Amino acid sequence: MTTQFVVGFARQAMELTLLISMPMLGVGLVVGLIISVIQAATQLQEMTLSLIPKIISIFIVLLIAFPWMMDKMITFTRNLLLNLPNYIR
Repeated sequence: MTTQFVVGFARQAMELTLLISMPMLGVGLVVGLIISVIQAATQLQEMTLSLIPKIISIFIVLLIAFPWMMDKMITFTRNLLLNLPNYIR
């Protein structure tokens, strides 16, 4: 194992983590922004008003994107395990 391999493998793992978390983070950001605009317009500053819609929307996106996320994780793990003998050398 070379230093380049370890850095490349860590980079690939971090990219996969960011790719998998992006749908939920994006929806949370958009819903939070919309709720913040509504709160600013109505001057209603209640914390649960922003928390509950974000939790529900992130859960819905998780349910929708879960098959795609699992496919990406399984592909990454399968490639890791199939190439494990090459990595050990």
